[in-house]
Amino acid sequence: MDKVKIDSNAFVYPMPMVIVGAVVDGKPNFMAVAWVTRANFKPPMIMVALGDHYTNTGIDANGAFSVNVPDVALMEKTDYCGIVSGRKLDKSNLFDVFYGSLPGAPLIRECPIGMACRLNQAVKLPFDTLYIGEIVDVYTEERFMTDGKPDVKKINPFTLTMPDNHYWRVGEMAGRAWSAGKKLKG
Repeated sequence: MDKVKIDSNAFVYPMPMVIVGAVVDGKPNFMAVAWVTRANFKPPMIMVALGDHYTNTGIDANGAFSVNVPDVALMEKTDYCGIVSGRKLDKSNLFDVFYGSLPGAPLIRECPIGMACRLNQAVKLPFDTLYIGEIVDVYTEERFMTDGKPDVKKINPFTLTMPDNHYWRVGEMAGRAWSAGKKLKG
């Protein structure tokens, strides 16, 4: 089958949706983010890529942020956090907020997973800033775990595809990592 060249502004499919939180001017603020990934094993770090947003001022000022994994039931509120700026509307009461050991990293009680991150590094790119944070605290509930580990089916996260701008549910398991390719080793 022939490959077709497309626009270089391509995205990895799909991208996990999270809600990034930071304290800005003394209040928790939240924004929807899909440009997120694990960035380091030990110490555990996560990275988010943010354009010029109100949330950035809180991350820069406090050296902390949160990454909250919403479930499908929170899709509407997550999307709202992506289309409304904290510069114009106060989003501090949208969720039940709590804090771990980092006062600058507001966590969302309704989200199945919440991670409080200490800012390790901010890398300025031509348009975006990569915020790399060390994961300091992780919170979940027993109901989202199986055998002491987070369970993706119980968490029920959703993803984003761009440039079509659609949300998708996570599907069925397709195989086991570090195992599916063993038969090819010879």
